[in-house]
Amino acid sequence: MTDTAEGELAREQHYVSALYERLDALRAETFDELERTRRAGASGTHQARSERDAMARLFEDRLKQLRDVDERLAFGRLQTDEGALRYIGRIGLRDDDQQPLLLDWRAPQASAFYQATAATPLGIRVRRHLATRGRRVTAIEDEVFDPEHITDDSMLTGESALLAALSAQRTGRMHDIVATIQAEQDRIIRSEARGVLVVQGGPGTGKTAVALHRAAYLLYAQKERLARNGVLVVGPSRSFLQYIEQVLPSLGESGVVLRTVGQLYPGVDASALDAPHVAELKGRLAMISVLRRAVHARQVAPREATEIRVEGERLVVPPELIVRALRRAQQTRKPHNVARNTFVREALTDLTELLVQKVGARGTTIDDEDRRLLREDLRTAHDVKVLLNTAWLPLTPEKLLGDLYARPAYLAQVTHDWRQDDRDALARARSAPFTVADVPLLDEAAELLGELDAGADARRAAAKAQRVRDLENAEAAIRNMGVEGIVSAESLADGFADPGELLTTAERAAIDRGWTYGHIVVDEAQELSPMQWRLLRRRGPLRSFTIVGDLAQASTSRPPASWADAISALGDTFRLEQLTVNYRTPRAIMALAEARALADGLPITPSRSVREGEVPPDLRRVPVDGLVRSAVEAVRRDRDADPDGTVAVIAPEALVRPLHDALATAMPEPVGYGAEGLRAKVSVLPPRIAKGLEFDAVVVVDEERIAAEDGSGSLYVALTRPTQRLAVVDPE
Repeated sequence: MTDTAEGELAREQHYVSALYERLDALRAETFDELERTRRAGASGTHQARSERDAMARLFEDRLKQLRDVDERLAFGRLQTDEGALRYIGRIGLRDDDQQPLLLDWRAPQASAFYQATAATPLGIRVRRHLATRGRRVTAIEDEVFDPEHITDDSMLTGESALLAALSAQRTGRMHDIVATIQAEQDRIIRSEARGVLVVQGGPGTGKTAVALHRAAYLLYAQKERLARNGVLVVGPSRSFLQYIEQVLPSLGESGVVLRTVGQLYPGVDASALDAPHVAELKGRLAMISVLRRAVHARQVAPREATEIRVEGERLVVPPELIVRALRRAQQTRKPHNVARNTFVREALTDLTELLVQKVGARGTTIDDEDRRLLREDLRTAHDVKVLLNTAWLPLTPEKLLGDLYARPAYLAQVTHDWRQDDRDALARARSAPFTVADVPLLDEAAELLGELDAGADARRAAAKAQRVRDLENAEAAIRNMGVEGIVSAESLADGFADPGELLTTAERAAIDRGWTYGHIVVDEAQELSPMQWRLLRRRGPLRSFTIVGDLAQASTSRPPASWADAISALGDTFRLEQLTVNYRTPRAIMALAEARALADGLPITPSRSVREGEVPPDLRRVPVDGLVRSAVEAVRRDRDADPDGTVAVIAPEALVRPLHDALATAMPEPVGYGAEGLRAKVSVLPPRIAKGLEFDAVVVVDEERIAAEDGSGSLYVALTRPTQRLAVVDPE
């Protein structure tokens, strides 16, 4: 390294050290503010205590953000045509005089770091990449857009920072790409939030990274709009969510809710998967009609007169009385449990008149007070409760769906146009746990049934009124505390609750089925059924969505032919963007995977791999009884070549356990099993769990069986998970 280069490295180290000093100072200030707020005690008015607790929560969140961004705090620098320097990093930092020291990567002034090219420099003379380890600057890489400023000491590397990041070993956790976002990706990340954006891209094109960085960008660019309701990220599996869970905190955002579809109904955390045919049945929009009929079938009058006893009086109730009450309630078109109030009121009115007539026939005079007492006798009588509940029982979604699956006659009644084998596919014991495909049906049933609690609407109205008062109080508190521009009224008002009730956005959303999000990100979106899209539309009524996926990787039994087909339940208007550069998969591996996908008729999106790769795919055919042994040998060869890398063995479901047991015996290190074993350097898993993940090396076992059992899309997924090496072991 020349003296000039050493001097530049020292200057950058000096500046970066100053940034960390500022970060440490802000952490200390925030910690002191938090401690001061906590020491304020529980005295004062309820409003004062609420303000204190809310401020404490905000200081806690700010302190966590400042701690999560330590790694690669600053990673870039721009030199403008005028000679000004702008440093780019994970968050924005200012000095005591509010002068900018570090630009947040999401700020408009930072966009040129990702978008400037030699052809379109955007007013930038030099783009510098800073490589760091801990708090030490280890290297500088310059891209000079003005040839007049190229010197012998300029470090012209172009894509070297990107290639270094792509070649790094995998750790079982996804890392952010904030330092190496490419122009194609940045344009999508910063695009407007309104409407539905679909991002189609083949394996390795960075769809997930783009989606997560877009979530972070929107939270920065539209903070006021998204502050209260937050952003929801929907992933295909829990293992996938574990894989990505550190990305957003590392970008300075902790208010994003990560969920699978199986976790979007309060009180249910479904992870079990139905057989493909059963999941497809449950995912059809025809289930809406089935559920409507199922609810209507629980509103039924007796066929014959019913004898009841009320306080010693024998009363014969004609079926027409119940029929009239049913019709009046149904005409309200309110949800089942809400309309039941009308049914009960109407039925009690008619029953009271029936009882008055009987008592009056004996010559007894009945005044208004007598009518009231007779009505109360009817309301509390056991026989009346049985009669009314038999005709119109209050229902929960869980009971409705459980009854539907467990009672063949009930299911047949509401699926008269179905084949018997499809009905048989849905049959299950009442005690069986709900599956991922059941969650949208539970949510649909909840819409049809409504609240069991008659006072819920009144409480919601009161909560809205309280929210208005809280915002007014928050604005006053912000003025009094002198924190304008630092804390929003919405954020402060969110904390106005009893100390035991302070909840994060994720916690509040988890218990409130009516919670709606400001923006929803959906990854591996090609896997979702129409009913799942219908559920998401209710969670995002503003229709502000970022949808990423690859139609060729669909593993459903009936993969969608187009995105218009895939998201038709969400609406018919969307913007389509395509990612065309493969940053993960080496060229030789991608060529093999694409050739197989085209042979299987998959609608792949061709992409250009940026890396050639050092090791060609290792393809072997062995006797059927030697599959497991040969797979173990393939893993051993890879561990010998790269002892520190991650290896995934992807195999048909029936081979996962035998392969794991054989590797656990043969390998000196722990071997992971399925979704729970992804932290291990060597893991064995089926294709459905591998979706969205990446590993240094992959051993695919029995391609034909994977394609036959899980679909050609799943085989395409398996072949495209490696970042370095691929081995395929097939039976002869």
